[in-house]
Amino acid sequence: MNNQKPNKQFYLILILGLLSAIGPFSIDMYLPAFPDIAKGLQTTVSQVMLSLSSFFIGISVGQLIYGPLLERFGRKRPLYIGLTIYLLASLGCAMSASVQMLIGFRLLQALGGCVGMVAARAMVRDMFEVKENARVFSMLMLVVAVSPIIAPTAGGYVTAVAGWRWIFVLLMIVAVIILTGIYFLLPESKKPDPNFSLKPKRILNSFASIIVHPQFYTYALTAAVSAAGLYAYIGGSPSVFMGIFHVTEKQYGWIFALIAMGLIGATQINSVLLRSYSSEQIIKVALACQSIIGLVLVIITLAGWGDLFLTIFLIFLFLCCQGFTFPNSSALSLAPFGHNAGSASALMGAIQMSIGACASALVSVLQNNTALPMTGVMAFCAITAFTVLMLGRNIIFQRARAEAVEKEEVEVISTL
Repeated sequence: MNNQKPNKQFYLILILGLLSAIGPFSIDMYLPAFPDIAKGLQTTVSQVMLSLSSFFIGISVGQLIYGPLLERFGRKRPLYIGLTIYLLASLGCAMSASVQMLIGFRLLQALGGCVGMVAARAMVRDMFEVKENARVFSMLMLVVAVSPIIAPTAGGYVTAVAGWRWIFVLLMIVAVIILTGIYFLLPESKKPDPNFSLKPKRILNSFASIIVHPQFYTYALTAAVSAAGLYAYIGGSPSVFMGIFHVTEKQYGWIFALIAMGLIGATQINSVLLRSYSSEQIIKVALACQSIIGLVLVIITLAGWGDLFLTIFLIFLFLCCQGFTFPNSSALSLAPFGHNAGSASALMGAIQMSIGACASALVSVLQNNTALPMTGVMAFCAITAFTVLMLGRNIIFQRARAEAVEKEEVEVISTL
């Protein structure tokens, strides 16, 4: 892909970025509407938060489904099917008459939309050299990270002007735009493989062969647990900012956008740092800093020092660290898998969203009208991710050393 014309590569990365962003966009846009949704459906904000958890569950399960389909039928056909499901489910969300209906349709919406996240990661692995993957993922993160700036702000204004149901109409329009881009601008990066078996046993064996690879489980788990801190923030921020600090829906949208700028800036600084440092070095420093910031968040919350501006500042720094962690860990976890990148991408995404759903649900369960459930889970995720990284790197190093010794012994024997 090095020989692509700049304009062609720009459109390619834009479409892949939009595919990656459809899940986050679907989450972020309706966050400011939680109070209005609760009022409109005659329920509580904590019940509405369950629609966020169901969305995470749908993304987790759906990615495992689409991984094998992307290997068997190529990349584009599953994209068309998944995004059509997303469109219909978005219509169902807009017409929901109860919170139970909303929770159900959000599950279906996630099952459809998650195909974009799986396919985008797999296509990066298909079309770009391994050494370029971290850089490309950083560029995709630029598009993905724009969604937390645009989506909550747009969601807040749409809710204030037209009502929360129109948020899902707007998501339908976004899906149509992405489908159009796929049809006209996105090449098929992998031909269908009729020999790829869709039998459950073969699929499970394929997933098993991926998950036992030390490089995969080290960096996939590191990315997932670190990202769970982000999802804890997403799930808890409406209650913290609108419930505790009493900001309006529009103000919440701007706060969310401001914090997201840290994530955007970090992903682009990451691209520059990759010229001088390895992905492994960057992840280690980023997670160490994120752990410290998470602990400070917990301390100021417990001490009662956490005013609005200090909380925003610390969360801003916390998400900056995420901008360094995710693109590098994604590239490293997928690097060993060329022939089955779709399955590896699906498994990585499923692990990430499963842990993210647990973190979001935990914040809801622990809700006590303080910021502690959100900040506590964020800190726990950062520290756990750093621990996973250090333990996993040790396993990778020991395995590499053992393989080098074995290779040396074989060479010595062959010379005898």
